Amino acid sequence: MDISHRKVSVKIQVKDKSGNPISGKPVHVKQTNHHFLFGCGAFDFLPYVMTGSEEFKQITDSWLEIFNYGTLPFYWGRFEPEEGKPGTEMIMKTAKYLQSKNVKVKGHPLCWHTVCADWLMKYDNKTIMEKQLQRIDREVSGFKGVIDMWDVINEVVIMPIFDKYDNAITRICKEKGRVGLIKTVFDEAHKCNPDAVLLLNDFNTSINYEILIDGCLNAGVPISAIGIQSHQHQGYWGREKLEEVLARFEHFGLPIHFTENTLISGEIMPAYIEDLNDWQVDEWPTTPEGEERQAKEIEEMYRILFSHPLVEAITTWDFKDGAWLKAPSGYLRLDNSKKPSFEMLKKLVRGEWWTDETVTTDASGCVTLDVFKGEYEISSGESSVNSKFINDGNIELIV
Repeated sequence: MDISHRKVSVKIQVKDKSGNPISGKPVHVKQTNHHFLFGCGAFDFLPYVMTGSEEFKQITDSWLEIFNYGTLPFYWGRFEPEEGKPGTEMIMKTAKYLQSKNVKVKGHPLCWHTVCADWLMKYDNKTIMEKQLQRIDREVSGFKGVIDMWDVINEVVIMPIFDKYDNAITRICKEKGRVGLIKTVFDEAHKCNPDAVLLLNDFNTSINYEILIDGCLNAGVPISAIGIQSHQHQGYWGREKLEEVLARFEHFGLPIHFTENTLISGEIMPAYIEDLNDWQVDEWPTTPEGEERQAKEIEEMYRILFSHPLVEAITTWDFKDGAWLKAPSGYLRLDNSKKPSFEMLKKLVRGEWWTDETVTTDASGCVTLDVFKGEYEISSGESSVNSKFINDGNIELIV
C-alpha cells in the first residue's frame, strides 16, 4: 500500500559557526512525534493524574509507548451531574498532563442524547437549548489552548428517533431537526474557538449519514472532519467494507477520523444484537486464538487507513480489556499484561512508520532524506535543533 503521502523530503545542511558547510559530518535525525494522530481513549489518565496510583501509572506508561492523541470524557450527565457543578478541574488537570507528554487531546462529546444531564428535563425546550449552548461556551472557551479538538455532537442520525428513554437532547433535536441542531451547536463551538477542529461523529455509516453530512455542508455547518465509529464487537469489518466506507465518505473532501475503534480478542458478540449495549454478560474473557486474530485484524485495518490520504486519525476506544461491556477489546489484558496487538501496533507506529536515522553530509555539507511527517530532533555532536516537518523543506544545523 502506498504511504508516500505520509512522508516529506527534508534537506539538512550542517555549517560551522562561520557559516562554512561541513562535509562528512554524521547527523542524527530522530523523530519525536507523529503528525498523524494515533489515538486511544485516555480515560485511564484521570485516576492516575488525580491519585498517582501505581496500577494506573503502569497502564498510562504503556499507553504513552504508542499513542500521541487521547480522547477525554465530557459526557454531560457525568461531567455535571448537579447543575452548576461541572468536573472541570479533574479534566483540565488530566488534559494538561497529557499535553505535557506531547499528546493532543480531544473532548468527547459536547452534545449527545445518551449520558445526558437528567436535571435538564425540568426545563422547556427553549431553556434546554440555551443551557446546551452555555455548556459549549464554557467548555470550548475554558479549555481553549489545552483542548482544541471536539466531537461537537454525537450520533445524530438516531438522535430524534431515539426511544430507549426520554432525554432533553432528543427533545430539542425533534423540534429543531437534525441539521438545525447540528448547525446551532457547531456555530457556537466555532464562535468560541475559530481554530478548533470540530467533528461530527456517528456509528451509522449508511447512506443516512452521508445525506446528513451533505445537508450540513449545504447549510454551511463548519465541519472540520468526519468522525466514523467502528465498534466491531460483532466481528471485523474486513478490507471490503473498510474500503467501501472510505470510498463513500471521501467524496466530501473532508478529513476522516476513525474516532472509536474496537476489535475483540475473545468470543464475538452474536449478530442478532442490534444495540451493542444490550449484550450484558458476567464475564467476557480474552483467548489466545482471539488475541492472534485481533492483532492481525488491527494490523490490516491500520495499514488500510494509514494508506488513505484523507484519514488523519485512528482512535482505539479501549486501551485495557473490560472497559466497556466487559469486552476483551484492549491492548492490555485485565492484569495489565500486553497483548500481541500492543506489540504489533507499537512496531508499526514507533518502528515501520517512524524515522530514526544517522546520515552523513556530502561535499556541500548537505543530506537529503524522506521522513515521516512529524516532529524531530536533528543533532550532530553537541549541537541540536528541533523542527516540525509537514511539508518538504530545508533546515540548517550550526555546529
